[in-house]
Amino acid sequence: MEADTVPKAATLIAIALALLAVALRGLLWLIRNRKVAITVASVQEHHQGGHGEISPTLPDPDPLVDFVLEKATVRNYLYVNKTVRYPYHQTMAHQPMYINHWIEIDRDYKWYLDEKARVIREQGKVVVDSLPENDEACKELLEIMADYLPKRYPTLFRREADDSITNVVTGDRFDGLSTSKGADALLIISRLVQDDFLMARERPDGKVYLVGGLIAFPGTYLLSETINKPLGVLHASVPDFNQKLLVSVERTLKRLKPDQPFERSSWNIMDDRNLFFHNIATGLPDKDLRPEDLWLRIDHQTFRKLPRTNAIIFGVRPTMWRMEDLADSPLLPCLMEKVHTESAEHLLKYKGIAKYGALLLPYLRELTQRQLDKGLITSEDDARWFREYLRDKGMPIPFKQTSLAEPTESEKRKAVRGG
Repeated sequence: MEADTVPKAATLIAIALALLAVALRGLLWLIRNRKVAITVASVQEHHQGGHGEISPTLPDPDPLVDFVLEKATVRNYLYVNKTVRYPYHQTMAHQPMYINHWIEIDRDYKWYLDEKARVIREQGKVVVDSLPENDEACKELLEIMADYLPKRYPTLFRREADDSITNVVTGDRFDGLSTSKGADALLIISRLVQDDFLMARERPDGKVYLVGGLIAFPGTYLLSETINKPLGVLHASVPDFNQKLLVSVERTLKRLKPDQPFERSSWNIMDDRNLFFHNIATGLPDKDLRPEDLWLRIDHQTFRKLPRTNAIIFGVRPTMWRMEDLADSPLLPCLMEKVHTESAEHLLKYKGIAKYGALLLPYLRELTQRQLDKGLITSEDDARWFREYLRDKGMPIPFKQTSLAEPTESEKRKAVRGG
């Protein structure tokens, strides 16, 4: 009996192993085919305007189920991005972007949308346009947006079963999402988010061209003057860009993967809240403008590549901070002064310091002295490390931001005198 049992046991083990191998091969086949099926199904649903995951390479955003619009703020880009740097020189200073941070909505949401609608109504193709080669990308961007917003902000947006989306805040309902493309798709997007979008793609000559966009809040330039031009031409006036940055920027954008979005921020000093085209871009600040009512404009910029059309999407979310809003941000006024007094002359000229420097610099020194008097900082603290200063002191990121829906004292004075 025992002699017969050993070969029988060995046979059973061999059979079991063979069956296990077959089962594993079958399981692997199912997994591979399931992946293919999911991918094909998602693409089919994508083309049909379904509600499935549009970009399977990125996770869904975390839902803000308790989001209160009236109290909502964006992140403080001065701290979460390397927006203001010393020494100041031209660099992308970009970082990976978490999907939750692609679209940020704050309490001025309605003001932005109303202002954007006014600009589009008055300017038309000057601010919203798409070349034929970009029309499908506009459609894809809208589909991704309509998928993202109800997931991230379920209290603000509702995706309907009949290929439409409802903006709960404005009461607007947009139908036919899967058939909207080109500028029509961009116009719908303009009624959903505060962000603007530039759209680019690589052409056969190897250069990256601007091929469309929704740019209602450019501040100092116009979409109509930049569309159909390559990056090198678009940035010809930016100091050092073509000499030091163009090659690396183009390479970064060409190699950008749909699942590897990134973000950065840029800054400028402005004299009004006219996000479409600031007065200081072509003129001088109002003679009665108070220094505390100058604006620090920060453009939060996001970069994504669309998975189907491979279009490069450059999101621009302008935020405005009155200089007085920075009064209690340790070391920041000191850093701003150093940037404006110790940077290369050609960089400061590009920033327009000649128009606002005499008004701003004394005020920055005043704010720094106030912080010294309060004991908020010491004369030994290095302004370059203002972000680390908060962390080392265990202090929260300061957040004071004047609402764009409320006029400043300077604006009230100007209105009184009829200016």
